[in-house]
Amino acid sequence: RRAHLSRLFTTMTRHHHLGAGGVEVACDGPGIGAAALWDPPNRWQESRRAQLAQTPTFLRVFGFRTAKARGLQELMKSKHPEEPHWYLAVIGSDPDVRGRGFGQVLMRSRLDRCDAEYCPAYLESSKAENVPYYERFGFRVTGEIVLPDGGPTLWPMWRNPR
Repeated sequence: RRAHLSRLFTTMTRHHHLGAGGVEVACDGPGIGAAALWDPPNRWQESRRAQLAQTPTFLRVFGFRTAKARGLQELMKSKHPEEPHWYLAVIGSDPDVRGRGFGQVLMRSRLDRCDAEYCPAYLESSKAENVPYYERFGFRVTGEIVLPDGGPTLWPMWRNPR
């Protein structure tokens, strides 16, 4: 599972997030301790070209469930806010450095930019226990997205600029 997720995130980063200029990393010596994938305002939707480039990886990772995975993406798109905003698609850290502030540095870096640009930020938390973490940065829960077929509940969160 971990190898599949790594392949999927690598492909999504290469074909969508990297070109938008919203990839930030915090290093732990020579390695990456944490990474955040942000999409700039009005750039959160993947282009058709990016979707096509990612299709072989989606097929390898999801197999016969590829259509279902794409359907979940469409459901999330339908719930996504229209107002221009920075979108935190993914943030994560190496378990060996978790709790050392790497994620906090990445959040603060981009949110400072949001504030300077007077631009809101948006994310979906896939874990209830992470909601208070994001609330400390000024995000507030705006609802719930219940994914079908026993999928996890997502908590959309919005942050107005300060």
